[in-house]
Formats: sequence, structure tokens, C-alpha cells
Amino acid sequence: MNGVDYMRIAVLTDIHGNLPALQAVLRDIDKRGDIEHIYCLGDMLSIGYETDRILDLLFGRENISMITGNHDEAVLALSRQEPYPESHKNERAHHQWIAGRTDQGYLDMLHNLPRQIYQQIKGHAVLFTHYHLHPDKETAHISEEPFSRIIAPSLENLEQLFHEQQNTELICFGHHHPLHHFRNDRKIFLNPGSLGCQPKPIAPYAIVEIEEEIRTEILEIPYDNKTFLEGYERLAVPERDIILKIFHGGQL
Repeated sequence: MNGVDYMRIAVLTDIHGNLPALQAVLRDIDKRGDIEHIYCLGDMLSIGYETDRILDLLFGRENISMITGNHDEAVLALSRQEPYPESHKNERAHHQWIAGRTDQGYLDMLHNLPRQIYQQIKGHAVLFTHYHLHPDKETAHISEEPFSRIIAPSLENLEQLFHEQQNTELICFGHHHPLHHFRNDRKIFLNPGSLGCQPKPIAPYAIVEIEEEIRTEILEIPYDNKTFLEGYERLAVPERDIILKIFHGGQL
């Protein structure tokens, strides 16, 4: 576990191919001028369709650490002709379409990202992960279903899910798209919610201030998503009707 001295970090997750949402959040972060580092917690790809431009933005920044999520790894599996996860079988056509539209150089960079980051920040133990990983599958291929099943957001459920993280004071994760923001007397569980998949045109992210204590704040950044949503039909994105209904609240 490496130690760093960042005091104020931004946490974002589940961009899911939504370029204008990511641009709005990065503009807000840069405008603030007080964010020392950004952690992006996976699922940059899929559901939305602006893969190359999103990866160009993210990999082009020096103040960001990234990890992979289940959608990223499922797309990678198809691009590398590796076994595909059974749990994603209904999304295979969509993932194949994303893989075919993504620059190979970005896929190679994505492949080299870690799945989790453990760090000591100002003396506090912090875990950044896309979601809970089965302890015996932390390095297993995505086809072996390493991520735990999604549970309802509550303090009790998250304490049980991450029970092996006894000494971790802050657990930042994504995967489940609603906000999770719980704390007990020992740790904080923080999922700011999906940046790119919301039922209204807002993009959430979190600011975490780490000094003697850990303080958290959730922000919702408004943005114009009309052209992005219309792009699903213009590009004939596979599964676009169900995507717009489930992941964007049927806004069109």
C-alpha cells in the first residue's frame, strides 16, 4: 500500500460512454482548482458510445488514477477473443459493437489498468475498487465472475460485503449506479453514483477531504444531454431502446 499526501481528491465512477457528462465534471473539477488528484473507479465504457473521446480525455490527464470495471473488462475480453462472462450474455451484441468502435491503442492501455488501488492518504487506509471482489478471485479473468452480486445499499449490507476490509477507513466504489454514502465509527462507504447514467441531466461525483478526519461531499453537475441521447438513434446503438429506458430514465 503506497502512501501519498493528497488532501483533497475527486472520486467519479461509471462514466459509461457519456462524454458530455464527463466533460461537465472535469470542467467543474478544473474550475475549483483545489482537487489534487482524481480517482476513476471503472466502467468508462459501454451503455454510452463515446469511448475513444472519453479514454482520450482520461488517459491525457496526469492527475488521475483509473481502474477497470466489469463492462470495461467484458469489452476487453471480446476484443482479445477471450472467454466472455455469462452474466453479461444479454449485453454481448452491445459490447461487441463498442469493441469494434474502440481504438486498439486505448484498449491496450485499458488492459494495463489495475482492478483495485490501495493507498495510505494522509495516514488513512483507502481502497478504490469498482465493487467488492471475491477474495479468491481478485485476479481472476472477468469470465470467472470475480465481482460480487449487487446488494441493496445500506450500512449493514456494506459492512457485511466488505467485512474483510477491517483496517480500511474509506472504501470508494461504483458499479451500482445509485448513491451510496454510509459511515460507522470505523469506516466510510462511498459510491457517488454513476456519472453517466442518471434519469435526469446531472452528473454526480464526490469530493473527499482527507486530513486528521475524512470529510465527504457529493456534487451533482448539470449538463445538456440532448445531443448525446439523440446520438443513440443516429448511430443505431445496439439495445438503445432498453438503454434509454433503464439507464437514462426514458428522458427522450
